[in-house]
Amino acid sequence: MIFLKSLPLVGTFLLVSIMAKDHSNFFNNVYDVARLIPFGRVTSYGAIAHYLGSKGSARIVGWAMNASHIMDDVPAHRVVNRAGILTGKHHFGTVNPMQERLEAEGVKVVNDKIQNLNQVYWDPTVELAL
Repeated sequence: MIFLKSLPLVGTFLLVSIMAKDHSNFFNNVYDVARLIPFGRVTSYGAIAHYLGSKGSARIVGWAMNASHIMDDVPAHRVVNRAGILTGKHHFGTVNPMQERLEAEGVKVVNDKIQNLNQVYWDPTVELAL
């Protein structure tokens, strides 16, 4: 079941579909892509949205990542904003597990920003092209 809700956005209204509690449809597609991000690599919310044919839906990908923290098989720590900033870090619950997990994979993070983004960036549209 999909519920529709209008949210104010810069003086206009954005129609957003809110997924069912089982995170069906789009959320599951987001999780499938996130599971493919290789160890030591990162991607952005927007890159996942673009790959799924929903360019401009980075915020919804962010919602999916936030909801994925109960799923051990979804590496949400590998999804950052387009500038490499750990914008989702406050959803991990403790002091800084997002940074710790990335650093354990060899990704250098300073002041909540990935330092070698060009080297570790994984674009699903390129990497998963048929």
